[in-house]
Amino acid sequence: MDRNQFNAFCNTFPAVTHVVQWGNSDVWKIGGKVFAIGSRSKTGEPAFIFKTSEQNYYFLCEADGYIPAPYLASRGMKWIQQTDTRGELDEALTYYVSESFRIVSAGLSKRLQRELGLME
Repeated sequence: MDRNQFNAFCNTFPAVTHVVQWGNSDVWKIGGKVFAIGSRSKTGEPAFIFKTSEQNYYFLCEADGYIPAPYLASRGMKWIQQTDTRGELDEALTYYVSESFRIVSAGLSKRLQRELGLME
């Protein structure tokens, strides 16, 4: 997945906002809270960052193609960076970004979830 495909996928979620910040990173938010980041690794390759559950965090820390997200994970947050973007992990990336959206939106206040149209 390239950054254009990543951004197109993130834009499919309801009520999201997109900003470019933190050194030209594509930052995707729901209710003002970040759920996904498209960036570049230290080697210049695409890198995609997302929030995970605690269980997925520890699983992905040991999996090929993933590392704890620089800066975020070092502060105790459960964020992962996918470093292998050659396409083999695209399906997994869509799952993990979807889960990140779910985790972050579930953490919003009920009032904000209603305002954003996230509650049925």
